[in-house]
Amino acid sequence: MKTTQRLMVVFAAVLVMLSSTGCNKLKARDHLNKGVQAYKNSKFEQAIDHFQQAVALDPTLVNARLYLATAYTQQYIPGVDTPDNNRFGEEAIDTYKQVLKFDPKNINSIKGIAYLDWQMKKFDQSKDYDKKASEIDPNDPEPYYSVAVIDWTQTYVPRQEQRALLGMKPDESLPAKDKKVCAEIREKNAANIQEGIDNLNKALQLRPDYDDAMAYMNLMYRERADIQCDDPAARSADLKTADDWVDKTMAIKKSKAEKQAGAGGIVMDQKQ
Repeated sequence: MKTTQRLMVVFAAVLVMLSSTGCNKLKARDHLNKGVQAYKNSKFEQAIDHFQQAVALDPTLVNARLYLATAYTQQYIPGVDTPDNNRFGEEAIDTYKQVLKFDPKNINSIKGIAYLDWQMKKFDQSKDYDKKASEIDPNDPEPYYSVAVIDWTQTYVPRQEQRALLGMKPDESLPAKDKKVCAEIREKNAANIQEGIDNLNKALQLRPDYDDAMAYMNLMYRERADIQCDDPAARSADLKTADDWVDKTMAIKKSKAEKQAGAGGIVMDQKQ
């Protein structure tokens, strides 16, 4: 009899536990729904509170974590370097990483981290996550483009700083001023420049009318032209290629503008 009573007590305790767990999951989904509604109404602080409660009630509710990270991202203001603003960025990154523990291939989280790292000038980390995004979806042109933008940034900024130290004019080539410095910059930047060009080519293969990628192709070839220290012909060829990409970019932008205008125009002789 005592054994039966003990089993009944254990069974009752299990039922209470299961009931409590089920109740928490229902509450978590309720908070998730309320958070989504608040998010849609741009009430991000309210949304964050609901998403936090949803995660606390049901840690396995991945969508709540994903929405929470997205809400933190909405609160983050790019370019504002303050402790409070950076906190939103870091909390968003941490929450995206929590999502990846449950779903390592969650592309939204991977892209979200890449974006925030880029905005917070953590360029190497951002590039790593862009490359992870490309591994998961090799047919998406945007991560390739993003890697190239970082490559250009990491190349252009230090090169301009070095030119400023030498007192160079904007249109003055490096060999005319200091061949040694040019060679040093070439050694430092050549890999990034080539990686950028390669990634832009991949992006354009996937999206032939990717005008932003074309614009950066122009910039990358100008970077390469500037490190052609001892080869004026190669420098000239790179500048010509850069100019060609400017023309292609303008042509695509014009074509897109015309199509957009045409889509909003009046269609004549419609059948009634």
